Amino acid sequence: MNASRSTQASERPWKTAVGLNAFMSSMTKYDTIYPDWEVLDRISRLGIDGVELAPAWPLGGYPSANEPERMAALRRMFDCYDLNIFAIQTSATDAFSPDDAVRRRWLEDFEQWALFARGIGCECLGTWPDGELGDQTLDEATARFTESLNAAARIADGLSLSLGFELEPVFVFRTLDQLHTIMTEAYAGASPLKLIYDHSHFDWLNGGTGRPHELLERIGVEHISYVHLTDTDGTQRPGGSTKHLGCGDGHIDLEASYRTLLDGGFRGWMMVDAWAIPDVYDAFEKGISSIQSFLHHQVTPPGHVAP
Repeated sequence: MNASRSTQASERPWKTAVGLNAFMSSMTKYDTIYPDWEVLDRISRLGIDGVELAPAWPLGGYPSANEPERMAALRRMFDCYDLNIFAIQTSATDAFSPDDAVRRRWLEDFEQWALFARGIGCECLGTWPDGELGDQTLDEATARFTESLNAAARIADGLSLSLGFELEPVFVFRTLDQLHTIMTEAYAGASPLKLIYDHSHFDWLNGGTGRPHELLERIGVEHISYVHLTDTDGTQRPGGSTKHLGCGDGHIDLEASYRTLLDGGFRGWMMVDAWAIPDVYDAFEKGISSIQSFLHHQVTPPGHVAP
């Protein structure tokens, strides 16, 4: 990052980013091709600080942790556009397998992903428990998933990385009770495991009220690794997860969400998530504009004296 942008970022409470998973989903759902050079040029002109990589975007998958030349080449591509790679997405499909050997291999794979992430300068890791229940009860799967996540969080923490996860309505784990069980076990074991605050998924878990910050307040801002910023109308896409929309196109009370994060002391990455939104660039612009507008017009919280 150049000196001027680095100075500007240090003066803001949040660093801004976009998720390249948006292009991965658009390629799959809408048969749209996005050239690397076009994507990086367009998003760099938004004045953002970084990106979150997805396994299938950029094309070719992640280099392994023992391929320093490929890692350096990937890093240079983003350096050319003055963009940090702040996080990578990973799969936790095998993290709750009933097979002990499969779960051990997942943890070994996770360690390699974490080493790769650290090697390209990331601060965060995200993981998602897609996959089937298999030959086990839901309670058994939840216990296995929690054990795997806690071990992974300790690996990440040892590399100065923050691990966050999400629950979605299309996953085996998709209820507030399951979320509570996982996080309670993490707290009891003093695990550094955290959550990704995705406005659309939190809204769904909170009853589709448009007020995901209420659930955030109950969980505690201190337990958030980073933010996936999106709007939603409280519905799901056919055969898919919660509907993501550009900021201002749904029913989320974004002002209240921003205020909850700011007052709660969140000072991390705010990433615009345009998953399965047909016009990715439009969603990115609306998200960044929404953040900038809040920070520009924010008022002094009640009970505080303006400096």
